[in-house]
Amino acid sequence: MTAAPRFTPADADDLPRDVVELGLLVAALPPQFRANLQPVLDRVVESTRRRRRILTLVQEALSQLRLDMKYLVFDLEATRRERDAFRQKSGDDGQTD
Repeated sequence: MTAAPRFTPADADDLPRDVVELGLLVAALPPQFRANLQPVLDRVVESTRRRRRILTLVQEALSQLRLDMKYLVFDLEATRRERDAFRQKSGDDGQTD
């Protein structure tokens, strides 16, 4: 009786090729050796997936931060234009006596 492969093509999409290859090699080992290596491989796979999720979250947060910064710069520039227009309209040149 052979064990079913632990890695499906869907798994290969979110894991590095080396880890998938290692999983296939471990799956091909005799049961006594596989039993020793499988828990370690499972931890490596879970750690890799967790790091991938964290990296995705960080990338999304950075993208949102960049967008927020663009909005803030736009708002600041608009506020300055409004201030300058108001000063010009009121005849105030911004200098205090």
